[in-house]
Amino acid sequence: MALQAAFVVPHPPLIIPAVGRGKEELIRATIDSYDEVARQIAALEPQTIIVTSPHATAYRDYFHISPGTSAHGDMRRFDAPDTDLTCTYDTELANRISTLAAAEDFPAGTEGERDPSIDHGTYIPLYFVDKFYRDYEVVRIGLSGYGPLEHYHLGQIIAQAVEEIDRRAVLVASGDLSHKLTHDGPYGFAAEGPVFDGQITEAMAQGDFLRILGFDEGFCDKAAECGLRSFQIMAGALDGKSVDARLL
Repeated sequence: MALQAAFVVPHPPLIIPAVGRGKEELIRATIDSYDEVARQIAALEPQTIIVTSPHATAYRDYFHISPGTSAHGDMRRFDAPDTDLTCTYDTELANRISTLAAAEDFPAGTEGERDPSIDHGTYIPLYFVDKFYRDYEVVRIGLSGYGPLEHYHLGQIIAQAVEEIDRRAVLVASGDLSHKLTHDGPYGFAAEGPVFDGQITEAMAQGDFLRILGFDEGFCDKAAECGLRSFQIMAGALDGKSVDARLL
């Protein structure tokens, strides 16, 4: 079984009603699109959802795959203590990814976990999926300080592992775009912000993954982007596949 599909999603804490307290309605279009993604995942009935998150355990020179059999998380750090989410990990797939990486001396595996709790970059996609579908396990993977090609290659390893153990799986690349879009936002405004958002969404809509690998690092820093490396992993997982790209 090959990877069934891949989805790029944002993770604004505001989108969770317990955090937004009504303000989430300001991003209703995003909520509706997220629900559509979740419905599509439910229709595929994956055994495993692979989540790549900028807020999972990350190292400069290592890709961390969450170990163990399960994890728990909430949105307490965003003043929403009465939230709760638990997931079961697909240990077989996680171990297979680690084994393939080790076989070629690629820096990825389950060592060095710092915080076992579910980060908000993982919590938010699973929150939406759980509205429509719950019969799945999870593989959670953090990003690294490596460049585009290493992130892309990790995606290739993930896809190979999915095929080798015949897993029915989807990949969710969690990541916001620019954090500098408005003068009154928490990070302020940078001219590069909306330019980055326009270019990355255009590339996604066209399935132009080569373009995703070629963004200038300085430009990305000025735009304060969040999820580009997550998207690069997704691009690698789709290497060699015919992709029907759709922008919601």
